[in-house]
Amino acid sequence: MAQPAPGVEYGPIRTPLDQAAVERYLSQHIPAFHLASSINSHSVNRDNPTYLLTSTKGTQYVLRKKPPGKLVSQTAHAIEREYRIIEALGKEGSVPVPKVYALCLDASVLGTPFYVMEYLKGRIFTDVRMPELKSKEERRACWLSIIQTLASLHSLSAKEIGLGDFGSTAPFYPRQIKSLTKVSRAQAAVKDLETGKPVGEIPGIDFLLEWYAKETPNGGKREGSVIHGDFKCDNMIFHPTEPRVIGVLDWELSTLGHPYSDLSNLLQPFYIPKQGEGGVSQASHLTALRDIPPSLLPIPDAQTLLQEYCKLVGEPYPLPRWTACVSFAFFRLAVITQGIAARSAQGQASSAKAKTYATIFPQIGELAVDTIRRAGEEGGRGRL
Repeated sequence: MAQPAPGVEYGPIRTPLDQAAVERYLSQHIPAFHLASSINSHSVNRDNPTYLLTSTKGTQYVLRKKPPGKLVSQTAHAIEREYRIIEALGKEGSVPVPKVYALCLDASVLGTPFYVMEYLKGRIFTDVRMPELKSKEERRACWLSIIQTLASLHSLSAKEIGLGDFGSTAPFYPRQIKSLTKVSRAQAAVKDLETGKPVGEIPGIDFLLEWYAKETPNGGKREGSVIHGDFKCDNMIFHPTEPRVIGVLDWELSTLGHPYSDLSNLLQPFYIPKQGEGGVSQASHLTALRDIPPSLLPIPDAQTLLQEYCKLVGEPYPLPRWTACVSFAFFRLAVITQGIAARSAQGQASSAKAKTYATIFPQIGELAVDTIRRAGEEGGRGRL
């Protein structure tokens, strides 16, 4: 078997799959489909079991399914939503996505619902600095392609592409604040089974919530946009040799919301201070680019990328309330990592790495506060 492209891994199946059932089902939906060899696990996504299929004709497909067993959340692992938005975007054509072939909601076939899409042969860069590329010009072109892709997504009309009911059109940030606050308070109260100590609050949470209520976007023409929900570099597949995005993956968190949430998620590394060697933040395990002068960055700086986005979507630069969006992206990440710490405290995530989140989430919460403080010192709430 050929070696996978950068960032793409496949190997032996980790979650069992009935290969005969796969072939029976797909032969009914893909003309003359027959498996050529064993199915392999694929690293397209870590949350939903994902498999690489190869037909006797040499065509490759990706099968994604919900995990086996009882799910903690009925809204998690939403492959039905993922299939729907990929299908809609594929028909519209301006946002590159894999072609989808079949969605099976009948759990009796493979144990849980699943869908099948085309396999896109290309490159995935797990490091935003794209060290695999030796040319800074090529890295720049790749990043401009990411921005172009995001701008194309945010320029779509949800209603016109059949996604008018894909989520609430009420102001996005107030909804998120309400939901994440409830989740965070519950997580903070979880007690460690060994020590009896609660997980604890995110540092500065009361200040943050009060500030967000006044400063985050609340209404306006950009509300109700189609958003990815986890838009970042390693969810892009690039052409095997050209510096352009050929597919956007991992749409399970997609909804209708505010486009700045996608943009701030994408550019988050540019606002993380260096805390360890190699430009990697100890607090978030993300690449940290904040303290590197633009001339020394291996990729375009945040302001260049923001200006390009604004030009493409017709927004003024600097973006209004941008500081709040960046800070809130850190707060959201703090809630997510606090959740991992809570599950670890309850013995539901026992790995050594999971236990470290008890110290990581407070540091990320501090970054949310620090983002606001730094913006104030630099003389503007809308620009960092």
